[in-house]
Amino acid sequence: MSGGTAGEIEVWRMAGREDAAAVTRVAVVEDDRGTREALRLLIEGTPGFACVGTFVSVEDTLRATPRQRPDVILLDINLPGIPGSEGVEPLQQRFPDSAILMLTVFEDEGKILESLCRGARGYVLKKTAPARLLEYIREAARGGAPISPEIATKVIALFRAFAPRVGPACALTAQEVRFLGLLAEGYSYQGAASELGVSINTVRNYVRAIYDKLHVHSRSAAVSKALRSGMI
Repeated sequence: MSGGTAGEIEVWRMAGREDAAAVTRVAVVEDDRGTREALRLLIEGTPGFACVGTFVSVEDTLRATPRQRPDVILLDINLPGIPGSEGVEPLQQRFPDSAILMLTVFEDEGKILESLCRGARGYVLKKTAPARLLEYIREAARGGAPISPEIATKVIALFRAFAPRVGPACALTAQEVRFLGLLAEGYSYQGAASELGVSINTVRNYVRAIYDKLHVHSRSAAVSKALRSGMI
């Protein structure tokens, strides 16, 4: 294998004569020569796996003409030229049947989210034990979405950070929302009670609950907040 310079391009390899259906074909996109070679040796030295190509950049991978399409592309997230996180989309377009598995030494939340949103199948730390990495590769080839435990923790934290907050409408009961709607239409408390078929004491309970949940202190403020938030 030649050195890992920026302009280097590796060639696609032909897998061995094993039953093609039983072999997981893997391409490696990694600019560090030592890491790239270690991955190649691990894959080629394991029955049931074949390394069909090694590259130093996204650009080199896109330019090369494959002899065999990879089932899985191991993609380093920090590459010269097009970063791995940005290379997911063009690689996915070029190899639509290949699962892209990100490799990184960092647990960078921004890169995790970007890579997964662009179509990466999974996200694995480079410090992952060889046997476990092979399991991840096989899992990705079979349609799974392998993620290192440390990365999974980050993904959960990101989901919580970006998930829509539970708004006031989610806190109110359906009857409380209906009662607010009646108030917005001009009903009095007694009129709303008659319309809802409940007692005035029940309506007063609605009022206290709504004030508490919406953090308001008047009928007009409650109606105004409900209208602004789209509850009614």
